[in-house]
Amino acid sequence: MNSKGRMPAAANLDDYEKVYSTFRWADAEREMGLDPEVGWNMAVEAVDRQAEGRHRQKAAFRFFDGLSSVTVTYHQLKLLTNRFANALRALGVAPGERVALFLPPLPEFYVAFLGVIKLGAIVVPLSPVFMNDALTEMLRDSEASVVVTLGELLNRIERGKLPAMRRLIVVGSESSPAGEWVGYGSVMAEAAESFTAVPAAREAPIMLLYTSGSTAKPKGVIHVQGGIAHYYQSGKWVLDFREQDVYWCTSGPSWVPGISYGIWAPLLHGVTSIIYSGDFAAARWYEILTRFKVTVWYTTPTALRRLMNFGPDNPQARYGIKDLRHILTVGEPLNPAVIRWSEKAFGLKVYDTWWMTETGGQMIANFRSVPLKPGSMGRPLPGIEASIVDEEGREVPAPEVGQLAIRAGWPAMMGGIWKDEEKYRDYFRMPPWYLTGDLAYKDADGYFWFQGRADDVIKKAGERIGPIEIENKLSEHPAVLEAGVVGRPDPLWGEVIKAFVVLRPEYSWSAELRDEIRRFVESRLGPRFVPRDIEVCAKLPRTTSGKLMRRVLKAMELGFPVSDVSDGDD
Repeated sequence: MNSKGRMPAAANLDDYEKVYSTFRWADAEREMGLDPEVGWNMAVEAVDRQAEGRHRQKAAFRFFDGLSSVTVTYHQLKLLTNRFANALRALGVAPGERVALFLPPLPEFYVAFLGVIKLGAIVVPLSPVFMNDALTEMLRDSEASVVVTLGELLNRIERGKLPAMRRLIVVGSESSPAGEWVGYGSVMAEAAESFTAVPAAREAPIMLLYTSGSTAKPKGVIHVQGGIAHYYQSGKWVLDFREQDVYWCTSGPSWVPGISYGIWAPLLHGVTSIIYSGDFAAARWYEILTRFKVTVWYTTPTALRRLMNFGPDNPQARYGIKDLRHILTVGEPLNPAVIRWSEKAFGLKVYDTWWMTETGGQMIANFRSVPLKPGSMGRPLPGIEASIVDEEGREVPAPEVGQLAIRAGWPAMMGGIWKDEEKYRDYFRMPPWYLTGDLAYKDADGYFWFQGRADDVIKKAGERIGPIEIENKLSEHPAVLEAGVVGRPDPLWGEVIKAFVVLRPEYSWSAELRDEIRRFVESRLGPRFVPRDIEVCAKLPRTTSGKLMRRVLKAMELGFPVSDVSDGDD
């Protein structure tokens, strides 16, 4: 029995060792009734199959803004997504074109997302926190022909810099008299409710998702139709979905967990998802768990730490949280203290998961049927082969630290990096492995343990932030000669952004200048890119070839001897 005094239901994955030794991804496709010879459309499989079966009137999504809620059933979702696919076709959008969604998590985002994929076009989700410069770069790089947005976000879309963009669709607005945009409501009203999608092959692209990297240019990761088997099976085994579940993935739909496990996995299993569009507040989050009777909750370690630090000591009793049965996290390492707190707060353990935008779906996870080792990443999903390799791609024995590698060929594996074949090949430069860039080790029981990043990407609240785009923006400020950015460990956020700057001779450091620089970055890139701390230094450490040595900056920040992290190029 668990600490609630209830006997938990058996896990969907009841015998990990047996299933791991026998499972093949083709088994999942057969279970779903998919025919690789014919192909499929993931949006049709996720929505229409449910709408045409026993889940016709079941809630697919319940949207909550903190004040009121809106329910969309599977049947309604089918008709709405058909309408949007027809609306795009009427606007001249062809399969393969990119359609960008620059929207918060409103019902219209989810309708548009699925409608784009029904049409056979490629959806480009973009977070509304992006400011002009970052947004323009992604729209320009993707060559999006259509952008769907809100009226209050229009001023960030610089049409003069976007030659590929032909149409703007504005949610909550009538069509512009001058023809600058068309209203979402208008195009939907004119569109038919029936639509026949054309099946596509496994490798057909469905989404272009931008993620920060260790270079200045954000990279567009291509997701493909074949990921359907991965989302279905991991939803069954890791999220442990049951037909009656009410599910809350707290990640927004411009971040990969909010798509793979905020859209695909729950829809494929016919469960009801809660979509919250408000700000974080401990009382509000607990209200959501209670009000909507959430049973499965997928969130981040940062969110749980915030609840642990700022919420009541006994939320289960105070808010009457009775239905919650399974808690999972993603995005950053889960420290054991959070698991101990959750057992007291909810009577439930927390199960961490590991994966990346590039992997598309969960790779390594903690399963309900497998003993939990607090702090561990867990074990590979059946169908996934993970290993630890050295600099030459050779597997190393446990418990030696090396780079985490995944044998290529899983269903949700990215189909490429947009316009950067060289970068894509670099991930697979040591066949048969996909190199993750994460350092880890494997213990004697087959559990993996995260040890850090092999590159310089900052992980703030589970989101990956590339340092170079921030360094470049800092250097555009008239007071900054050069800048270096690293992640500084933080007990709440995982990491926060720390900037080191060299000032131009005519400027003197002050609190006013610090605040001005921070506002400068926020106005051009967005709040998630703003350095928490800025330190002025006389010069930045560089190699003889001029390469910025972020490892030295990180060592300085952490108080480590600089000689311990010297760069081989120095």
